Amino acid sequence: MKSEKISDAVVRRLPVYLRFLNQLTMQEVLTVSSQELGQKLDLNPAQIRKDLAYFGDFGRKGIGYDVSYLIEKIRYILNLDQQINVALIGAGNLGQALSNYNAYLKDNMKIVAVFDTYEGKIGTSINNIVVQPIDQLTDTIVKNNVKIGIITVPGSEAQRVADELISAGIRAILNFAPVILKTPPDIRVHNADFTTDLLSLAYYLQDKDDKDVASHES
Repeated sequence: MKSEKISDAVVRRLPVYLRFLNQLTMQEVLTVSSQELGQKLDLNPAQIRKDLAYFGDFGRKGIGYDVSYLIEKIRYILNLDQQINVALIGAGNLGQALSNYNAYLKDNMKIVAVFDTYEGKIGTSINNIVVQPIDQLTDTIVKNNVKIGIITVPGSEAQRVADELISAGIRAILNFAPVILKTPPDIRVHNADFTTDLLSLAYYLQDKDDKDVASHES
């Protein structure tokens, strides 16, 4: 692997490659070229080659990439060659949906614990995971060597939950709460904001030329 810093954009594309390569495996495809990958994923083949070259020389000239070998290497790069335990805080509708999705994850990343503060949810089961009270968070995270936390609580509670996760040893957070979390530099936070993504789609519903005309006429 090259010593230069790998950009976030490159890291975010690796799971896209992995997902498509897994589909090729199901179709019993043995090799694939960067041109084929680019065509299917709507990406520049040169960009794909550059992305993968950051981590090593995986392709063979005139042949392309061995699908199973490239899957193995990308899984290693993403640390998916080991079990990664995840804790989810917030057993509401979104939290339940994410926990149920657990059954479809096949990349050694599993939600192993779910927490909530509402007594009506504590003790119930979501996809064979019993919802625990929040005061058991630290002990459970340490006991299960959990490294990633998912936050699906209301915005007013998100920072407090993030602080507890970090104190317990969490190293990365996927935040669904509509707030910007304040965390130490060594804690990686990704914000998943459905509302912003959905609202931004509205911009593309009207032809831009029509919108410009309307603005000039008003």
